Amino acid sequence: MASREAILALADGRIFRGRAFGAIGETVGEVVFNTAMTGYQEVLTDPSYKGQLVCMTYPEIGNVGVNLEDEEAASVHVEGFIVKEYISRPSNWRCEMALGDYLERAGIVGIEGLDTRALVRHIRQAGAQEAVISSVCLDPAELIAKADRSNAVAIPYFTPANDNVPTSLRLRAHCRALLRRLVAGLSPRSVSCDTT
Repeated sequence: MASREAILALADGRIFRGRAFGAIGETVGEVVFNTAMTGYQEVLTDPSYKGQLVCMTYPEIGNVGVNLEDEEAASVHVEGFIVKEYISRPSNWRCEMALGDYLERAGIVGIEGLDTRALVRHIRQAGAQEAVISSVCLDPAELIAKADRSNAVAIPYFTPANDNVPTSLRLRAHCRALLRRLVAGLSPRSVSCDTT
């Protein structure tokens, strides 16, 4: 099967080219990294990653597939997933499906085949910033502009007087994710602002 090209464009103009896996589409968020050698499924379903494009630093991701018992939450919370090498044929007795199929089912865009070490080094030196992953638009200038527009979204840290911190943080993350998509010119995904 031929692989589809994808691009990761950072707001500061840096471009990384790779191949799409998971859902075909476009997504925007703050690019961050995770250094864990295992537990990628737990990272994907961790609510603290809402609104973020997560880059895994371990070079091979997908080896064990996905097991629904290992989810941290009932849904995937990352906006996008970045890996060096995606393993499409998992080998684990607990595996229920391949990682790419899991991401596709959740509507999460992934990119593989890029230099994740260079990306992490760049993030550490240039600082946190917005980025776009796209497998539908391959125009670097357009993608950089979308990431830059998304970078302009500033959501104040507010907490209503009688609200607890986890609820306000969850609401803020959902609202930031929705605003990032709208400002970048992307259609909103199903974003729930239910804080109960």
